[in-house]
Amino acid sequence: MAANERCPDCDSREQTSRRSFLRATGTLAVAAGLPLISAPARGEPAKAPSSENLVQKLYETITDAQRKEICFDWDYEDDRGLLRAHVSNNWHITQPKVASSFFTSEQQEIISALYWGLYKPDWHDRIKKQLRDDAGGYGKEQSIALFGTPGTGKFEFVMTGRHLTIRCDGDSTEHTAFGGPIFYGHAADGFNEKPDHPGNVYWHQALKANALYQMLDSKQRSAALVEERPQERNVHFRGPKGVFLGLPVTELSADQKTHLESVLDTLLEPYRAPDEAEARRCLKAQGGLDACRIAFFREGDVGKDETWDCWRLEGPSFVWYYRGEPHVHVWVNIADDPSVKITTAG
Repeated sequence: MAANERCPDCDSREQTSRRSFLRATGTLAVAAGLPLISAPARGEPAKAPSSENLVQKLYETITDAQRKEICFDWDYEDDRGLLRAHVSNNWHITQPKVASSFFTSEQQEIISALYWGLYKPDWHDRIKKQLRDDAGGYGKEQSIALFGTPGTGKFEFVMTGRHLTIRCDGDSTEHTAFGGPIFYGHAADGFNEKPDHPGNVYWHQALKANALYQMLDSKQRSAALVEERPQERNVHFRGPKGVFLGLPVTELSADQKTHLESVLDTLLEPYRAPDEAEARRCLKAQGGLDACRIAFFREGDVGKDETWDCWRLEGPSFVWYYRGEPHVHVWVNIADDPSVKITTAG
């Protein structure tokens, strides 16, 4: 079956049905004694535990045999380099799949609640669609790893798969947003998507950026439009003295800057509030959007319609690289210190 085809029994087998998710984040939390973010006021429903709480609860349930497969020291390295800092468009950080018998049903529910807690609720249906299209659904082709020891110092949870690298670290990874580099993408209608990317849950981000391009005058467009796009994995930080592609944000007018801020809002929109706030703090620490450039790439223009499928917003330690050809891949790397290192594979 092709990766983008929907499995005929996805609805019956998907681990994150509404019933499962509510149980995992609500009833399960109370029954299992998970700590809550805050005590609810009288008459209000109990709040779901934070993803950080759930990382610790998951860690407490892991057996010695499981620990050998999915738990690592904080600075563990293998042939990919520093494993917790690795990012790729399609990879498995460990072998066991989330929905496999390697994990107990309780662990699967904790992982599910943890994962969905990293996104705003109104994005859950869109992300479920992406997972169905790209991997047959949640849990089937995703794997996890835990670094460090939750509750005693630095720790990080990482989930990976096709078009997925996402993290939860409780802000214990110094200087970085999202706990390190993340990746998202979608191939909604085959490997080679059509110019308007039908059904792609992330295409609106490119349209929002292209609306800024339409606001530029001819001189600004000449600076912003670059012939060749960089390699996907080229998302390491260049630092304050780095040479960036495209148009300096300082050369935008007030209304153009306002629109670029709305582009940033759109990019950060899927993620929970603490991660969004951390990304903004890191960007502000390096000079904000005024320290960035935005570039649109002629290479990869699907359909040659001059709606630029590939574009990049970059600053000293901020990279948001959107590659929309042949389908959507997006690489994100944000920190408040350009010396932060990552390892990548494209």
